[in-house]
Amino acid sequence: MSKVQLFWYICLMGILQRIIISDFRNIKLAELDFVPSVNCICGDNGQGKTNLLDAIYYLSMTKSAFASSDQYCVRHGCQSFSIAGTYAMKDGLTSKFVISSGEGGKILKRDDKPVGRISSHIGVLPIVIVSPQDSSLVSESGEERRRFVNAVLSQMDSCYLAELQKYNKLLLQRNKMLKDGFPDDALMGIIEDQMDLCASYVADRRQAFAAELDLAVKQHYAGLSGGREVVGVEYRRDVAGCLAEALRRSRNRDLALKYTSVGIQRDDFYFSMDDMPIRRCGSQGQQKSFLVALKLAQYDIMKQSYGFPPILLLDDVFDKLDVHRISNLLKMVSNNDFGQIFISDTNRGRMELIIRDIAPDTAFFTAENGEYKTR
Repeated sequence: MSKVQLFWYICLMGILQRIIISDFRNIKLAELDFVPSVNCICGDNGQGKTNLLDAIYYLSMTKSAFASSDQYCVRHGCQSFSIAGTYAMKDGLTSKFVISSGEGGKILKRDDKPVGRISSHIGVLPIVIVSPQDSSLVSESGEERRRFVNAVLSQMDSCYLAELQKYNKLLLQRNKMLKDGFPDDALMGIIEDQMDLCASYVADRRQAFAAELDLAVKQHYAGLSGGREVVGVEYRRDVAGCLAEALRRSRNRDLALKYTSVGIQRDDFYFSMDDMPIRRCGSQGQQKSFLVALKLAQYDIMKQSYGFPPILLLDDVFDKLDVHRISNLLKMVSNNDFGQIFISDTNRGRMELIIRDIAPDTAFFTAENGEYKTR
Protein backbone atom coordinates (compact mmCIF):
# COMPACT_ATOMS: atom_id res chain seq x y z
CA MET A 1 0.00 0.00 0.00
CA SER A 2 1.41 3.39 -0.98
CA LYS A 3 1.73 6.32 1.45
CA VAL A 4 -1.10 8.09 -0.37
CA GLN A 5 -3.39 5.06 0.00
CA LEU A 6 -2.47 4.74 3.66
CA PHE A 7 -3.37 8.40 4.23
CA TRP A 8 -6.79 7.93 2.63
CA TYR A 9 -7.57 4.76 4.58
CA ILE A 10 -6.61 6.40 7.88
CA CYS A 11 -8.63 9.56 7.24
CA LEU A 12 -11.74 8.05 5.69
CA MET A 13 -14.21 5.25 6.23
CA GLY A 14 -16.65 3.55 3.91
CA ILE A 15 -13.95 3.10 1.25
CA LEU A 16 -14.77 0.43 -1.32
CA GLN A 17 -11.64 -1.70 -1.66
CA ARG A 18 -12.93 -4.57 -3.77
CA ILE A 19 -16.10 -5.52 -5.65
CA ILE A 20 -17.27 -8.81 -7.13
CA ILE A 21 -20.25 -8.63 -9.50
CA SER A 22 -22.11 -11.58 -10.96
CA ASP A 23 -24.87 -11.43 -13.62
CA PHE A 24 -25.73 -7.77 -12.97
CA ARG A 25 -26.98 -6.01 -16.11
CA ASN A 26 -24.41 -6.78 -18.84
CA ILE A 27 -21.74 -7.90 -16.34
CA LYS A 28 -21.28 -11.68 -16.30
CA LEU A 29 -18.47 -11.65 -13.75
CA ALA A 30 -16.17 -8.86 -12.61
CA GLU A 31 -13.64 -8.74 -9.77
CA LEU A 32 -12.05 -5.32 -9.31
CA ASP A 33 -9.80 -3.65 -6.73
CA PHE A 34 -10.11 0.10 -6.25
CA VAL A 35 -7.90 2.86 -4.88
CA PRO A 36 -9.26 5.11 -2.10
CA SER A 37 -8.93 8.30 -4.14
CA VAL A 38 -10.00 8.51 -7.81
CA ASN A 39 -11.10 5.55 -9.95
CA CYS A 40 -11.73 6.19 -13.66
CA ILE A 41 -13.84 3.94 -15.88
CA CYS A 42 -13.49 4.55 -19.63
CA GLY A 43 -15.11 2.97 -22.67
CA ASP A 44 -17.65 3.42 -25.41
CA ASN A 45 -21.36 3.80 -24.70
CA GLY A 46 -23.13 0.55 -23.83
CA GLN A 47 -19.98 -1.25 -22.66
CA GLY A 48 -20.74 -1.26 -18.92
CA LYS A 49 -19.32 1.93 -17.41
CA THR A 50 -22.63 3.01 -15.91
CA ASN A 51 -23.47 -0.57 -14.90
CA LEU A 52 -20.34 -0.73 -12.74
CA LEU A 53 -21.25 2.53 -11.02
CA ASP A 54 -24.80 1.26 -10.56
CA ALA A 55 -23.50 -1.90 -8.86
CA ILE A 56 -21.58 0.28 -6.40
CA TYR A 57 -24.70 2.37 -5.82
CA TYR A 58 -26.74 -0.81 -5.27
CA LEU A 59 -24.44 -1.93 -2.47
CA SER A 60 -25.22 1.29 -0.62
CA MET A 61 -28.91 1.81 -1.40
CA THR A 62 -30.05 -1.82 -1.97
CA LYS A 63 -31.58 -0.78 -5.29
CA SER A 64 -30.53 0.47 -8.70
CA ALA A 65 -30.06 4.14 -9.41
CA PHE A 66 -31.60 3.65 -12.84
CA ALA A 67 -33.87 0.58 -12.98
CA SER A 68 -37.34 0.69 -11.45
CA SER A 69 -37.27 -3.02 -10.59
CA ASP A 70 -34.62 -5.63 -9.82
CA GLN A 71 -35.85 -7.75 -12.72
CA TYR A 72 -34.26 -5.23 -15.07
CA CYS A 73 -30.91 -5.61 -13.28
CA VAL A 74 -30.55 -9.36 -13.91
CA ARG A 75 -28.34 -10.21 -16.86
CA HIS A 76 -30.28 -11.52 -19.85
CA GLY A 77 -30.91 -15.26 -19.57
CA CYS A 78 -30.09 -15.42 -15.84
CA GLN A 79 -32.34 -15.86 -12.81
CA SER A 80 -30.53 -13.72 -10.25
CA PHE A 81 -27.55 -11.44 -9.63
CA SER A 82 -25.18 -10.82 -6.74
CA ILE A 83 -22.84 -7.99 -5.75
CA ALA A 84 -20.19 -8.26 -3.03
CA GLY A 85 -18.15 -5.36 -1.71
CA THR A 86 -15.33 -5.14 0.81
CA TYR A 87 -15.16 -1.79 2.59
CA ALA A 88 -12.67 -0.12 4.91
CA MET A 89 -14.74 0.90 7.90
CA LYS A 90 -14.17 2.67 11.21
CA ASP A 91 -11.06 1.96 13.32
CA GLY A 92 -9.28 0.28 10.42
CA LEU A 93 -11.72 -2.63 10.30
CA THR A 94 -13.13 -4.04 7.08
CA SER A 95 -16.61 -5.33 6.36
CA LYS A 96 -17.91 -7.41 3.50
CA PHE A 97 -21.41 -6.76 2.20
CA VAL A 98 -23.13 -9.19 -0.17
CA ILE A 99 -26.50 -8.49 -1.75
CA SER A 100 -28.34 -10.76 -4.15
CA SER A 101 -31.72 -10.62 -5.82
CA GLY A 102 -33.72 -13.11 -7.83
CA GLU A 103 -36.83 -15.24 -7.72
CA GLY A 104 -36.33 -15.88 -4.01
CA GLY A 105 -36.32 -12.17 -3.21
CA LYS A 106 -33.58 -9.86 -2.00
CA ILE A 107 -30.98 -11.04 0.52
CA LEU A 108 -28.37 -8.86 2.22
CA LYS A 109 -25.49 -10.09 4.38
CA ARG A 110 -22.84 -8.25 6.33
CA ASP A 111 -19.77 -10.30 7.23
CA ASP A 112 -21.72 -13.48 6.38
CA LYS A 113 -24.56 -12.58 8.77
CA PRO A 114 -28.03 -11.90 7.28
CA VAL A 115 -29.34 -8.36 7.70
CA GLY A 116 -32.93 -8.72 8.92
CA ARG A 117 -34.44 -5.48 7.70
CA ILE A 118 -33.02 -4.34 4.38
CA SER A 119 -34.03 -0.74 5.13
CA SER A 120 -31.71 -0.72 8.18
CA HIS A 121 -28.75 -0.85 5.78
CA ILE A 122 -29.66 2.51 4.18
CA GLY A 123 -27.12 5.04 5.40
CA VAL A 124 -24.45 2.53 6.44
CA LEU A 125 -22.49 3.18 3.23
CA PRO A 126 -23.35 6.77 2.25
CA ILE A 127 -23.18 7.54 -1.45
CA VAL A 128 -23.92 10.34 -3.95
CA ILE A 129 -24.36 9.83 -7.68
CA VAL A 130 -24.28 12.44 -10.46
CA SER A 131 -25.54 11.14 -13.82
CA PRO A 132 -27.33 12.21 -17.02
CA GLN A 133 -30.50 10.74 -15.48
CA ASP A 134 -30.50 13.70 -13.08
CA SER A 135 -32.03 15.83 -15.84
CA SER A 136 -35.40 14.39 -14.77
CA LEU A 137 -35.07 16.40 -11.55
CA VAL A 138 -35.51 19.54 -13.63
CA SER A 139 -37.68 18.35 -16.52
CA GLU A 140 -40.06 15.88 -14.87
CA SER A 141 -42.76 16.08 -12.21
CA GLY A 142 -42.40 16.67 -8.49
CA GLU A 143 -42.30 12.92 -7.94
CA GLU A 144 -38.70 12.84 -9.18
CA ARG A 145 -37.66 15.65 -6.86
CA ARG A 146 -39.40 14.00 -3.89
CA ARG A 147 -37.63 10.73 -4.69
CA PHE A 148 -34.29 12.55 -4.68
CA VAL A 149 -34.96 14.25 -1.34
CA ASN A 150 -36.31 11.04 0.18
CA ALA A 151 -33.18 9.13 -0.88
CA VAL A 152 -30.89 11.72 0.70
CA LEU A 153 -32.77 12.12 3.98
CA SER A 154 -33.30 8.37 4.32
CA GLN A 155 -29.52 7.88 4.31
CA MET A 156 -28.98 10.49 7.04
CA ASP A 157 -32.07 10.01 9.21
CA SER A 158 -33.49 6.57 9.99
CA CYS A 159 -36.51 8.20 11.67
CA TYR A 160 -37.32 10.02 8.44
CA LEU A 161 -37.27 6.74 6.52
CA ALA A 162 -39.44 5.04 9.15
CA GLU A 163 -42.01 7.87 9.24
CA LEU A 164 -42.11 8.06 5.45
CA GLN A 165 -42.64 4.29 5.15
CA LYS A 166 -45.36 4.45 7.79
CA TYR A 167 -47.08 7.31 5.99
CA ASN A 168 -46.98 5.48 2.67
CA LYS A 169 -48.59 2.40 4.22
CA LEU A 170 -51.35 4.55 5.72
CA LEU A 171 -51.80 6.27 2.37
CA LEU A 172 -52.27 2.90 0.69
CA GLN A 173 -54.88 1.98 3.31
CA ARG A 174 -56.79 5.22 2.80
CA ASN A 175 -56.65 4.90 -0.98
CA LYS A 176 -57.98 1.34 -0.78
CA MET A 177 -60.89 2.52 1.35
CA LEU A 178 -61.60 5.29 -1.15
CA LYS A 179 -61.57 2.85 -4.06
CA ASP A 180 -63.86 0.44 -2.25
CA GLY A 181 -66.33 3.28 -1.52
CA PHE A 182 -68.44 4.01 1.57
CA PRO A 183 -65.50 3.98 4.02
CA ASP A 184 -65.94 3.71 7.77
CA ASP A 185 -65.70 7.31 9.04
CA ALA A 186 -64.20 6.35 12.41
CA LEU A 187 -61.50 4.17 10.89
CA MET A 188 -60.80 6.78 8.23
CA GLY A 189 -60.38 9.39 10.96
CA ILE A 190 -57.85 7.24 12.82
CA ILE A 191 -55.84 6.73 9.64
CA GLU A 192 -55.90 10.45 8.86
CA ASP A 193 -54.70 11.37 12.36
CA GLN A 194 -51.81 8.92 12.06
CA MET A 195 -50.93 10.27 8.60
CA ASP A 196 -50.81 13.77 10.11
CA LEU A 197 -48.28 12.69 12.76
CA CYS A 198 -46.01 11.09 10.18
CA ALA A 199 -46.36 13.99 7.75
CA SER A 200 -45.37 16.57 10.36
CA TYR A 201 -41.97 14.96 10.90
CA VAL A 202 -41.37 14.38 7.19
CA ALA A 203 -42.34 17.93 6.23
CA ASP A 204 -40.20 19.50 8.96
CA ARG A 205 -37.15 17.55 7.83
CA ARG A 206 -37.81 18.44 4.19
CA GLN A 207 -38.09 22.11 5.12
CA ALA A 208 -34.81 22.11 7.03
CA PHE A 209 -33.06 20.15 4.29
CA ALA A 210 -34.29 22.51 1.57
CA ALA A 211 -32.89 25.48 3.50
CA GLU A 212 -29.47 23.79 3.79
CA LEU A 213 -29.62 22.71 0.17
CA ASP A 214 -30.43 26.23 -1.03
CA LEU A 215 -27.33 27.73 0.60
CA ALA A 216 -25.00 24.97 -0.58
CA VAL A 217 -26.38 24.91 -4.15
CA LYS A 218 -25.87 28.67 -4.47
CA GLN A 219 -22.24 28.29 -3.37
CA HIS A 220 -21.42 25.39 -5.70
CA TYR A 221 -23.22 26.86 -8.69
CA ALA A 222 -21.32 30.12 -8.27
CA GLY A 223 -18.09 28.11 -8.22
CA LEU A 224 -19.04 26.28 -11.41
CA SER A 225 -20.40 29.23 -13.37
CA GLY A 226 -18.28 32.05 -12.02
CA GLY A 227 -21.31 33.72 -10.47
CA ARG A 228 -23.05 34.43 -13.77
CA GLU A 229 -26.50 33.50 -12.46
CA VAL A 230 -28.15 33.05 -9.06
CA VAL A 231 -29.95 29.76 -8.42
CA GLY A 232 -32.22 28.64 -5.62
CA VAL A 233 -34.09 25.73 -4.02
CA GLU A 234 -37.46 26.18 -2.31
CA TYR A 235 -39.65 23.63 -0.54
CA ARG A 236 -43.32 23.89 -1.50
CA ARG A 237 -45.56 21.99 0.89
CA ASP A 238 -48.93 20.83 -0.39
CA VAL A 239 -50.65 21.38 2.97
CA ALA A 240 -49.34 24.16 5.16
CA GLY A 241 -51.56 23.51 8.19
CA CYS A 242 -52.97 20.39 9.84
CA LEU A 243 -53.00 17.52 7.37
CA ALA A 244 -55.71 15.60 9.25
CA GLU A 245 -58.10 18.53 8.82
CA ALA A 246 -57.21 18.88 5.14
CA LEU A 247 -57.83 15.16 4.61
CA ARG A 248 -61.25 15.38 6.24
CA ARG A 249 -62.18 18.38 4.13
CA SER A 250 -61.17 16.52 0.97
CA ARG A 251 -62.97 13.25 1.72
CA ASN A 252 -65.92 13.80 -0.60
CA ARG A 253 -63.67 14.88 -3.45
CA ASP A 254 -61.29 11.99 -2.76
CA LEU A 255 -64.19 9.52 -2.83
CA ALA A 256 -65.07 10.77 -6.29
CA LEU A 257 -61.44 10.65 -7.41
CA LYS A 258 -60.84 7.32 -5.61
CA TYR A 259 -57.44 8.46 -4.34
CA THR A 260 -55.97 10.88 -1.77
CA SER A 261 -55.56 14.28 -3.38
CA VAL A 262 -53.70 16.12 -0.57
CA GLY A 263 -50.65 15.34 1.54
CA ILE A 264 -46.88 15.14 1.54
CA GLN A 265 -47.01 12.84 -1.50
CA ARG A 266 -47.81 16.01 -3.46
CA ASP A 267 -45.05 18.22 -2.02
CA ASP A 268 -42.56 19.70 -4.47
CA PHE A 269 -39.20 21.45 -4.60
CA TYR A 270 -38.88 24.54 -6.78
CA PHE A 271 -35.59 24.99 -8.64
CA SER A 272 -34.97 28.53 -9.87
CA MET A 273 -32.42 30.63 -11.72
CA ASP A 274 -32.59 34.41 -11.35
CA ASP A 275 -36.04 33.90 -9.73
CA MET A 276 -37.38 32.05 -12.78
CA PRO A 277 -38.09 28.30 -13.16
CA ILE A 278 -34.79 26.80 -14.30
CA ARG A 279 -36.61 24.24 -16.44
CA ARG A 280 -37.91 27.11 -18.60
CA CYS A 281 -35.13 29.67 -18.62
CA GLY A 282 -31.97 27.61 -18.19
CA SER A 283 -29.89 26.37 -21.12
CA GLN A 284 -28.73 22.74 -21.22
CA GLY A 285 -25.35 23.78 -19.85
CA GLN A 286 -26.91 25.86 -17.08
CA GLN A 287 -29.28 23.07 -16.11
CA LYS A 288 -26.42 20.55 -16.06
CA SER A 289 -24.37 22.94 -13.91
CA PHE A 290 -27.31 23.33 -11.54
CA LEU A 291 -27.74 19.58 -11.23
CA VAL A 292 -24.04 19.07 -10.53
CA ALA A 293 -24.23 21.86 -7.93
CA LEU A 294 -27.31 20.17 -6.43
CA LYS A 295 -25.48 16.87 -6.02
CA LEU A 296 -22.35 18.51 -4.64
CA ALA A 297 -24.58 20.31 -2.15
CA GLN A 298 -26.08 16.94 -1.20
CA TYR A 299 -22.54 15.67 -0.75
CA ASP A 300 -21.63 18.54 1.59
CA ILE A 301 -24.72 18.05 3.75
CA MET A 302 -24.21 14.30 4.00
CA LYS A 303 -20.54 14.71 4.82
CA GLN A 304 -21.38 17.12 7.63
CA SER A 305 -24.06 14.74 8.93
CA TYR A 306 -21.82 11.66 8.91
CA GLY A 307 -18.53 13.27 9.84
CA PHE A 308 -16.80 11.66 6.84
CA PRO A 309 -17.26 11.97 3.06
CA PRO A 310 -19.62 9.67 1.13
CA ILE A 311 -18.53 7.81 -1.98
CA LEU A 312 -19.02 10.04 -5.03
CA LEU A 313 -20.06 8.58 -8.40
CA LEU A 314 -19.68 10.88 -11.43
CA ASP A 315 -21.28 9.19 -14.44
CA ASP A 316 -20.60 10.88 -17.79
CA VAL A 317 -20.49 14.17 -15.90
CA PHE A 318 -18.46 16.08 -18.51
CA ASP A 319 -21.25 15.92 -21.09
CA LYS A 320 -22.83 19.33 -21.85
CA LEU A 321 -20.34 21.20 -19.65
CA ASP A 322 -17.97 23.66 -21.28
CA VAL A 323 -14.23 23.60 -20.56
CA HIS A 324 -14.53 26.41 -17.99
CA ARG A 325 -17.17 24.58 -15.95
CA ILE A 326 -15.34 21.24 -16.20
CA SER A 327 -12.19 22.90 -14.90
CA ASN A 328 -14.07 24.47 -11.99
CA LEU A 329 -15.78 21.17 -11.15
CA LEU A 330 -12.51 19.30 -11.04
CA LYS A 331 -10.93 21.93 -8.83
CA MET A 332 -13.80 21.37 -6.40
CA VAL A 333 -13.48 17.59 -6.25
CA SER A 334 -9.67 17.59 -6.16
CA ASN A 335 -9.44 19.11 -2.69
CA ASN A 336 -9.25 17.18 0.56
CA ASP A 337 -12.95 17.63 1.29
CA PHE A 338 -13.80 14.76 -1.07
CA GLY A 339 -13.27 11.08 -0.41
CA GLN A 340 -13.37 8.13 -2.81
CA ILE A 341 -14.49 9.09 -6.31
CA PHE A 342 -15.56 7.03 -9.32
CA ILE A 343 -15.69 8.81 -12.69
CA SER A 344 -16.86 7.42 -16.03
CA ASP A 345 -16.23 8.92 -19.46
CA THR A 346 -16.18 7.77 -23.08
CA ASN A 347 -12.92 9.58 -23.87
CA ARG A 348 -9.93 8.07 -22.11
CA GLY A 349 -7.51 10.65 -23.46
CA ARG A 350 -9.65 13.47 -22.11
CA MET A 351 -10.05 11.64 -18.81
CA GLU A 352 -6.30 11.18 -18.36
CA LEU A 353 -5.63 14.82 -19.27
CA ILE A 354 -8.24 16.06 -16.80
CA ILE A 355 -7.49 13.68 -13.95
CA ARG A 356 -3.69 13.66 -13.87
CA ASP A 357 -3.50 16.82 -11.78
CA ILE A 358 -6.28 15.84 -9.36
CA ALA A 359 -4.82 12.85 -7.54
CA PRO A 360 -1.41 11.21 -7.85
CA ASP A 361 -2.85 7.81 -6.97
CA THR A 362 -5.49 7.17 -9.64
CA ALA A 363 -6.76 3.87 -11.06
CA PHE A 364 -7.95 3.47 -14.66
CA PHE A 365 -10.31 0.78 -15.96
CA THR A 366 -11.49 0.17 -19.51
CA ALA A 367 -15.01 -1.26 -19.96
CA GLU A 368 -15.75 -3.53 -22.90
CA ASN A 369 -18.85 -5.77 -23.14
CA GLY A 370 -19.26 -5.93 -19.38
CA GLU A 371 -15.59 -6.73 -18.73
CA TYR A 372 -13.03 -4.40 -17.17
CA LYS A 373 -9.31 -4.17 -17.81
CA THR A 374 -6.84 -2.21 -15.73
CA ARG A 375 -4.09 -0.19 -17.32
